[in-house]
Amino acid sequence: MYSLNRFKAVAADPAGYAQQWKAEKGGKVVGTFCSYAPEELILASGALGYRIFGTDLNISRADAHMQAYSCSLVRGALEEVLAGQLDFLDGVVFPHTCDSIQRLSDIWRMNVETGFHMDLVGPVKLNTASAREYMTAVLSKFRHELEAHLDRPIDDADIVSAVETGNRIRTVMQRVYAVRTEKPGILNGTDVHALVKAGMVMDRYEFLELALKLADQLEQAVSAGFTGKRVVLSGGLCNMPDVYGAIEDSGGAVVADDLCTGSRFFEGIIENQADVLEAVANRYVDRNVCPAKHAGIKNRGENLVRTVKESGADGVIFIYLKFCDPHGFDYPYLKQMLADEKIPCLLYEMEEKDAAGGQFQTRCEAFLEMI
Repeated sequence: MYSLNRFKAVAADPAGYAQQWKAEKGGKVVGTFCSYAPEELILASGALGYRIFGTDLNISRADAHMQAYSCSLVRGALEEVLAGQLDFLDGVVFPHTCDSIQRLSDIWRMNVETGFHMDLVGPVKLNTASAREYMTAVLSKFRHELEAHLDRPIDDADIVSAVETGNRIRTVMQRVYAVRTEKPGILNGTDVHALVKAGMVMDRYEFLELALKLADQLEQAVSAGFTGKRVVLSGGLCNMPDVYGAIEDSGGAVVADDLCTGSRFFEGIIENQADVLEAVANRYVDRNVCPAKHAGIKNRGENLVRTVKESGADGVIFIYLKFCDPHGFDYPYLKQMLADEKIPCLLYEMEEKDAAGGQFQTRCEAFLEMI
């Protein structure tokens, strides 16, 4: 009925796709580590934004530079670059998020060469009047530095065009997510993750064209009906093991998520206003925050509860990376806010390279039987 083969191929080999794009287009590839990296400015520059997800390699080289209790995302990314797997990058952007990413930036700068190196230090506290002004100033600085590194101007018209493309991508992904909520099982979770992952590395114009076709087909498709348990997935894994398969084999279906490689990546539309950088800044300030940002004591919990209710979910499964302090600090109050609303939840910690079967599936089965 519909094909996700292109998205799956890109998600399976993002580096191969980026290298082929670079050879065919002759453009620059800019690596990023976070959904707070300004996609619109990278796209406006003519470069390909490339989300770095971690690695499937055995981690050994990185252990000479980072403690073993650093999370597998940062250790895996360092392993990839030290192994020469990211030599095609022309530069890397490190948004100011958790301590581990900040220290990775320092280690990366001192030990590897992947073109230019940019730290993007945005506001941490986002619910203040000054946050918007500060974020706009950060984006303006980023724009000028990117122009210098890529040796090409980034005009306002380029940014407006990139914003329009970004808005269309976000809108079509919201359509896909709406279908997943309304018709659980019509698109399995692994395919959704491949789609989102591909959207972070593909030529954005190619991705938009294919995603529009997919959304049209999904909206017209007839669901066979779903009688299992509806689940919201929340956490911090980027290079997701096949947790979706284990959940689905246990009789559940992910109908919504709170992931940076998920809904937070394409949440929010950039409004049309005179100052285009201010408009971009507003979206990054207003969207649902990740644990490394702050927008009120109960902000993340309120967003998660609202997501559960709007999606009609029966419960929440938290998938956390081991040694991820920001998510770990948030969990107790998130759990309490869910409990106050009588929403059951399950916490499971894993490494990005862990298999998702075995113990995880057993716990999923028990959790879904309980709710």
